[in-house]
Amino acid sequence: MGLAKLKTETVFTAEDYLKFERESSSRHEFLDGEIYSMAGESLSHNRVCVNLSGEVRNKLKGKPCEALSPNMKVRTSTASLFAYPDLTIVCGEPQFHDKKKDVLTNPKVIFEVLSPSTAEYDRSKKFIRYRMGNETLTDYILVSQEYCFIEHFTKQADGNWIYRSLDTLSDNLRIEAIDCQLSLQEIYDRVELKPLPDEESEDK
Repeated sequence: MGLAKLKTETVFTAEDYLKFERESSSRHEFLDGEIYSMAGESLSHNRVCVNLSGEVRNKLKGKPCEALSPNMKVRTSTASLFAYPDLTIVCGEPQFHDKKKDVLTNPKVIFEVLSPSTAEYDRSKKFIRYRMGNETLTDYILVSQEYCFIEHFTKQADGNWIYRSLDTLSDNLRIEAIDCQLSLQEIYDRVELKPLPDEESEDK
């Protein structure tokens, strides 16, 4: 999935964006007064998203947390970012921006499936705003659609974040905050994966 900034010099408010978005037939994200259209998804992106959604839903049955689809917007507390994570987990009672209940404000875990055009954005600008603007967020997880590679950022009690990466299909992604363990083999089921870049260079 890619993002493209709307060609306008207008600086939008959060409410401008929501009015525009709720009347639009396609999805857009909002960042610091600018609106970005969301492009289509590749087959691999779709497969990873569906696999994640199915696995997480099954693992959370009977627990106080639930998975929400990519159609649920998530807002930071400062309203500098409105985004559509590929998968969002909320625990307890969902809290919303307004009575329309289409913008979640208390995400617990956010998954983003990386596309080549958005990977840097997801790791930098988006993550900075998520971690500084969502006190409830404990885990931010980036999943490659090209390689067997998952990056897991976990919030610590002192507010700092630690990083862990997983890169083999036999690995399990453990999310302590929601008592959930996911198999990379299941996450990447049917996905045509490339060798990791360093493996490619070793083969040459």
